[in-house]
Amino acid sequence: MRWLSVGVVAVFGAGAAAGPAVAAAPSAATHRAVAAGPSVHCTSKNPELARKLAGDMTKALAGRKSMASLSFYDRPTATKCAFDPDKQYDSASVVKTVILGALLYQEGGTLTAAEDALARKMITVSDNGATTTLWRQLSDLTDPKKPDPVKVREFLDKAGMRDTVLDKEGNWGLTQVTASDQAKLLRLLSGDDDSVLGATARSYALGLMRQVQSDQRWGATAGAPVDAVTQVKNGWLQRSRNPDVPDFDKGDWKVNSMAVLTGKGYDSGLVVLTENNRVPEGRPTEEGMKYGIETIETISRAIYRNVYPGAEGYDPSGPAPAAAKPSAQPPVAG
Repeated sequence: MRWLSVGVVAVFGAGAAAGPAVAAAPSAATHRAVAAGPSVHCTSKNPELARKLAGDMTKALAGRKSMASLSFYDRPTATKCAFDPDKQYDSASVVKTVILGALLYQEGGTLTAAEDALARKMITVSDNGATTTLWRQLSDLTDPKKPDPVKVREFLDKAGMRDTVLDKEGNWGLTQVTASDQAKLLRLLSGDDDSVLGATARSYALGLMRQVQSDQRWGATAGAPVDAVTQVKNGWLQRSRNPDVPDFDKGDWKVNSMAVLTGKGYDSGLVVLTENNRVPEGRPTEEGMKYGIETIETISRAIYRNVYPGAEGYDPSGPAPAAAKPSAQPPVAG
């Protein structure tokens, strides 16, 4: 078992468009704290921002008794941060964004009314039945007991998400995802590259993510500027204590969150994946999930207060901000 161990590396980017290259400047020297295990790593055209982000995320992760990985990007400042981003985690419901992407890709961006209804349930209220129906639609059903989601794999390959491993038994919630791959998906959905999904399909996907019901808007949204358009999808599951579950996983909570900010010049994405959020002996089972949420939101606030200093931050425990209207009509066929 490899528990969380935090160091910090802030590597400052060279050749920024807003000014001269900074790689040779004294202020751009690598900032490093030697520690065992993976390190927070940030790059930016703003050396001070990279340093502060790496340091504050180190503090946010310090002392956490669970595993966590993250990937963050902010296009306007050319900032990227990562912490063990290629480690695989049980996806829980964050895989629903992958399934949505695969559905749009396979259907050429145009959904039937029935597919639209299922997709909306899957994303906005995290409906598991709707997800299973779409998963099977995207699968080879030669063995109905073990649907092989070949069409989901086609989308993953096209999107370059090669570290995402679909469950061989057909359990979509046990898909192995990485923070790096999920951040690639956020970049795809919020970018302008039409090679995987067209603009209308991307807008539709983001539109569903910003209509996620209010009690599921926690996690990577915490501290985000309230005037940003915030799209989110979370996932959580508690592993059972059945004999077939590895001792490493028995009874722990997997809690994951991903959010992308757009509008008014915002263009950033954050993915945080966690596991081994244990339930203290004799305590209510939901305490494991709360611990995972707290970990994610501590990281999220540390990031947003540095990238958007002075902005009023969103508090997931309060009322949800008004959802922005989709910028395009849903790609639905008659």
